[in-house]
Amino acid sequence: MRICFGPFILDFDTRQLTRDGAEIHISPKAFELLAALVKERPNVLSKAVLQQRLWPDTFVAEANLSNLIAELRAALGDSPRTPNYLRTAHKFGYAFCGRAAEASAARDAPLPRVLCWLEWGSLRFPLGPGEHVIGRDPDVAVRLDAATVSRRHARLVVSHDKTLLEDSGSKNGTFRGSERVTSAVALADGDHLGIGSLRVVFRVRTHDSTETHHEHLL
Repeated sequence: MRICFGPFILDFDTRQLTRDGAEIHISPKAFELLAALVKERPNVLSKAVLQQRLWPDTFVAEANLSNLIAELRAALGDSPRTPNYLRTAHKFGYAFCGRAAEASAARDAPLPRVLCWLEWGSLRFPLGPGEHVIGRDPDVAVRLDAATVSRRHARLVVSHDKTLLEDSGSKNGTFRGSERVTSAVALADGDHLGIGSLRVVFRVRTHDSTETHHEHLL
């Protein structure tokens, strides 16, 4: 079985984590932890349950578990404050909070072409053709977890010749530059967008770009 999330694929048979086809080396225990959280998504697994699964019938310090979480976050480029994949349930445990799906049985099937992406700080959300919801909900394509962002704030409609941005009745508004979006607007490479109080940048993949990210599945 293979699970896709964002630009990553978690392969349970080969015990590999890859990003855009390149393997990311993580420790065996870190792989087991990620696999457990992905399988149980979106449920929270307590620290006691995770420790029993990773170190059965063995007493280990709680720091061992938190160190593995830190290792995974570093490998995934995830942030504990604004997580895309690994959420901390304070004083209880952890959960996989990203949008994920089982990969096609055809192992060599081509990946969807990335036409553009959004950049929010160090995070990048690659986008292929189709509709992509921006918001605070854990199941949207572009998850921006901030108080000024509505659960389903806006949406992008991506096609091969253009990308349209639409507001979805958000409380704090959607902006292209300083212009509030009240109807669908076409975006250009480098446009600065306001999603509530957050600022993100829209980028278009050019023919000579080396970006080959899989469609983001948050």
